Amino acid sequence: MKRWSSNLLFSTSHTGEKQQIEEKLLLLSVPLSSSGLLNCVSAVTVLTQKPTVVSLSRGESVTMDCNLGTINNYASWYKQVPGGVPQYVLSWHSSWSSVTYGSGFSSPRFTSTHQSTSDHRLMINNLEEGDSAVYYCQTWDDSAKENLIVTIFPPSRAELQSNKATLVCLSRLSAPFAEVSWLLGDTSVSSGISTSTPVQQADQTFQISSHLSILTSDWDAQKVYTCKVSVGSQTAEKSIKKSECEE
Repeated sequence: MKRWSSNLLFSTSHTGEKQQIEEKLLLLSVPLSSSGLLNCVSAVTVLTQKPTVVSLSRGESVTMDCNLGTINNYASWYKQVPGGVPQYVLSWHSSWSSVTYGSGFSSPRFTSTHQSTSDHRLMINNLEEGDSAVYYCQTWDDSAKENLIVTIFPPSRAELQSNKATLVCLSRLSAPFAEVSWLLGDTSVSSGISTSTPVQQADQTFQISSHLSILTSDWDAQKVYTCKVSVGSQTAEKSIKKSECEE
């Protein structure tokens, strides 16, 4: 069974000379002066995280503790900016020689330690305003199996009559967080991508759809497109090109 918990590092927005901090998830609204303070608040789901409340200034450091209860496994951390897509930060196990990082996160700004096989800690150093987010701690027991299936659908015949077409990547996974990226050949694609938030299915899995707008000329040129989906340390990908879809 997958276990989740979260710490809330509030996001900030400017209103006149004052800075307002809000967390819609908990329906809290905490007005602060223009001193630029960042707040950390924890919420308890299945796992246990702390501290309860702490106020920090930019440039300082914050620690978030996660207790896995009776589970002696590794802990993964995710960051989600309100209105944004969850990002995989890092994973750490007591038996590992080093921390595993997600894209865009690295030491020494983001680090992790453990006090025991069930007590894990995320540390963020030199806090920036961009660090404001909801931070989730996640683990699973040995009976939990990752379920990650990726499928790509080609453009429709009608679309191929125009200059642009769309590829659709559907992924089914057991966690409500994933990072979806596209490649054209060996090059990362950064534009023309629209990815949905995870939608829970009747079988308790989650589905994410990602659409990539492509040039019909690239498709006709037999260029290879790849959809890559990552959930924590697990990655699955699927590639497609025109010749594989022709009857």
